[in-house]
Amino acid sequence: MPTQRSKLQRTRSISPSGHMEEIPSGPLSGPSDRTWRRQRLLQIGSEPPANGENTALRSNMTDETSYGTLPNPSQPARKKSKLNLRRGIRSLQAINTILPGSVASEPVSPVAGTPISLFRSQRPISAYDKSNYSDDQEPNEAENDVKTNGIRVWYSSFTSIDWLHDAIKDSSRRSRLRKRKSIRGRIQRLLDRSIGWLIVSIVGFLTAVVAFLIIRGEQWLFDLKEGYCDDGWHKAKRFCCPVYEDLAVGVPLFAMSEDETCPAWRYWADAFGPVVNDSKWILFEAEMVEYIAYTVIALVLAVTSCLLTIKLTASNTFVTRKDSGVLSPSFGSDGVNTKAPTTQVTDPKRKIMYYAAGSGIPEIKTILSGFVIHGYLGARTLFTKSVGLAFSVASGLSLGKEGPFVHIASCIGNIVSRFYRKYESNEAKRREILSAACAAGVAVAFGAPIGGVLFSLEEVSYFFPPKVMWRSFFCAMVAAMTLKFLDPFGSGKLVLFQVTYDRDWHAYELIFFLFLGVFGGVWGAWFSKLNIRWTRRVRNGTWLKSHPVLEVFLVTLATSILCFVNPYTRMGGTELVYNLFAECRPGSPNTHSGLCILNPPEQALPVIYAITVALLVKGALTIVTFGIKLPAGIFIPSLGVGACAGRILGILVQWMQYSYPSNPMFRSCNGDLNCVIPGLYAMVGAAASLSGVTRTTISLAVIMFELTDTLTYAVPVMLAVLVAKTVADALEPKGIYDLVIDLAQLPYLDAKRNFVWGHLQITTLPIAKSRSSVSRITIL
Repeated sequence: MPTQRSKLQRTRSISPSGHMEEIPSGPLSGPSDRTWRRQRLLQIGSEPPANGENTALRSNMTDETSYGTLPNPSQPARKKSKLNLRRGIRSLQAINTILPGSVASEPVSPVAGTPISLFRSQRPISAYDKSNYSDDQEPNEAENDVKTNGIRVWYSSFTSIDWLHDAIKDSSRRSRLRKRKSIRGRIQRLLDRSIGWLIVSIVGFLTAVVAFLIIRGEQWLFDLKEGYCDDGWHKAKRFCCPVYEDLAVGVPLFAMSEDETCPAWRYWADAFGPVVNDSKWILFEAEMVEYIAYTVIALVLAVTSCLLTIKLTASNTFVTRKDSGVLSPSFGSDGVNTKAPTTQVTDPKRKIMYYAAGSGIPEIKTILSGFVIHGYLGARTLFTKSVGLAFSVASGLSLGKEGPFVHIASCIGNIVSRFYRKYESNEAKRREILSAACAAGVAVAFGAPIGGVLFSLEEVSYFFPPKVMWRSFFCAMVAAMTLKFLDPFGSGKLVLFQVTYDRDWHAYELIFFLFLGVFGGVWGAWFSKLNIRWTRRVRNGTWLKSHPVLEVFLVTLATSILCFVNPYTRMGGTELVYNLFAECRPGSPNTHSGLCILNPPEQALPVIYAITVALLVKGALTIVTFGIKLPAGIFIPSLGVGACAGRILGILVQWMQYSYPSNPMFRSCNGDLNCVIPGLYAMVGAAASLSGVTRTTISLAVIMFELTDTLTYAVPVMLAVLVAKTVADALEPKGIYDLVIDLAQLPYLDAKRNFVWGHLQITTLPIAKSRSSVSRITIL
């Protein structure tokens, strides 16, 4: 017991070492034993605290204030703050309050048990609440801020932010700005209001630039599996071979059938022709040479992407100075750097995350809901995600690059916001920039800025006030406009599968659109079920868990073997979706890889068979591919499966109308044999399939409207999307993103769900029962 007893309530608790310790409580107070404090924090997440424990970390008091920051060990100890002396409250030992006359501190990262990172260059940071308690602030005003909001350290990794603290902090900052009536104060207020618009403009521009580089790099690497360009080794096949004008639409399109030749493009069979022909011990054919080159290059690209992801973005290699300084062994008394405590406390073994793996949308949803994952939106993750994404998509795996664009845009938004104190020292405000960045990511992925804003609102964001919606719309517009000027495909399109249709739909087709909606819902629900079961029982339940590189190798090898022989599985995902969406125009030389059928009774069956094989192969490979340790999205594979099903149904309806033109069902066609558009069925089926997988509705419908540049097909798309979501929710209540969040055990509380307790009562829960059996000693 201290010699001068304060009037504060003191509580005794059992320390980790088994001794009873006295813990003061109240405003601006903390545990007197620093060893106990560090050991107690290290136990968070490893084992539950003692039942009924009443400590500074687990207190039942109503008047609580967050801990201050750890002082810089290189600076000498200062005198106690006059504010605390006036209040008669003992200051935190070894913690300086950020008030006038005190020293701004820098949290020290935990060292014990933390792997050493290869990337040590970190810029110095200030205290989290330094901007609120500046030197030009009056003591009374600073005291009121401390009483109202307290002072806290930076949020550590795998913790949740304090939304109320950050909201009060920003309100206090704006209140101080409004009190400045001078010309300088007005200019500062104007700059403060405009800084958010400046940041989202920069984020939109940089997102488009990064997307342009990824698309161009992916095109060149993908075509490298087939050959190279004689005119320039850095040119993709699209820019190496001549293009022609499609007179029906007036824009340059790239489409080359198997029989057409391109003099500037050399296949690997032509490049290795002399070696193959002169071989005496084995007879190679041209197809075998192309197959070997295709497989080897695909394996190299996929394994390289996996190695980059594992080596550069493992969660245990990220060391940040923003983690709680109390966890550092250098935490001592009176601000003096001391040795680590004698009692060794081992860190709990945490699950390793690979920040660049997957699409990133489940983790972005969790971060926007208030969870903190230091390094997930950093520069190293941005580089690895961008380069690895180009490699993984170019390898030919059944994955897409559209989903990871949301993660890449969020990384850019996080990095840009660090340069402005308004967002750097306020995690809640920074999430407004991240919401706008997500809209920009969808805008460059689908060329749909309005759909990007709605996707951020519907699927990703947790807090989306009107101000954030305006900035998100502006950020998405800047991103789409910049990508339009860069022209990644050389056709003036923002995305490759942007199509237009000349003819309208008919009432009788609503029945077939309804069937496509049912198919999309069934496929989406079962895909989610099978993918999660595969991940739990095979990927995480067998030897593949400790050999992620070998898993990527085997999946890529199986993909190359199964996809090489079929032209529709061999082509890239975006090219396949474009050809399935495309409308066959009479007189156009573009047959869209043989999908345009002029005589259905003679040509329909072989095309239907080939598309059916592509549907089965793509669907099966997507189930085992999504979740491997490399950057991978789910948008394009889902669109591809639905587009294949829709194209098959469209060809069947076209065949039926061609065979029975006088049937009353086709009366609205008036004898036009080109009345049915199979590409429209493919688009509706793709929308239904993606809605069944991700459970998005409004944003997906708007994205489809923007892809077709018209609202003519609003009713078919909306009908298919609503039916698909209804059927999918009946079979599996959660979409793929929510299931991945549950699988990764991320703390995400879905505001859209109603958690019903049923017959359970709070007194029947294990936590309530355990608390009643704990004895506590309280001394007043």
